[in-house]
Amino acid sequence: MDYVDRHYRTDKRQSRRAIAGLSMGGYHSLYISANQPKDFGYVGLFSAAIRPMKGVESPIYDNLEQKLAVQFGQDLKLYWMAIGKDDFLYEPNRLYRELLDRGGHRYTYVESTGGHEWRNWRRYLAQFVPLLFK
Repeated sequence: MDYVDRHYRTDKRQSRRAIAGLSMGGYHSLYISANQPKDFGYVGLFSAAIRPMKGVESPIYDNLEQKLAVQFGQDLKLYWMAIGKDDFLYEPNRLYRELLDRGGHRYTYVESTGGHEWRNWRRYLAQFVPLLFK
């Protein structure tokens, strides 16, 4: 972000920044936004991988529930998640939604037909983008 801010005309306000990704990019969007809660007002997770691989340890993954409480306590405008009913990542996403629900965190959830496929990701992007920066 520092590089982009130095070389491009950007607006650094949280309300003017979004992060989103699909699959592993959704995984990165989840953890980057949780660890930098003041940087992003909009988060999009499209068929996101949720948990680190077994045996992978890093402070980035520690205390996720506490980090989410801070993140959702900020001026978070939109936390948007979508996944297909047949996606192999469906169950981890369901468990992640349960975690968000237990924390009382507001999010938008979209469930589609199909699996881990471009058809869904194009649809998700088309639904997510018009919601940005409102």
